[in-house]
Amino acid sequence: MAAGAGLGQVRSMGTRTFYVIIERDEDGFFVGEVPQLRACYAQGKTLDELMANIKEVIQLCLGEEEG
Repeated sequence: MAAGAGLGQVRSMGTRTFYVIIERDEDGFFVGEVPQLRACYAQGKTLDELMANIKEVIQLCLGEEEG
């Protein structure tokens, strides 16, 4: 994990829990990645915005996994 990286959890996705690796980029945006899901990334100006965005992306990634 890179310096300044953190770990968050998203629990509101039904019965599954996803871990989110959170880093801050050079422009000050928070960038999140869900390692359990392929190509599942999001960003936000705040942690709250990032987590809202990552929940949306998780739903999209899960839809693609099932489809």
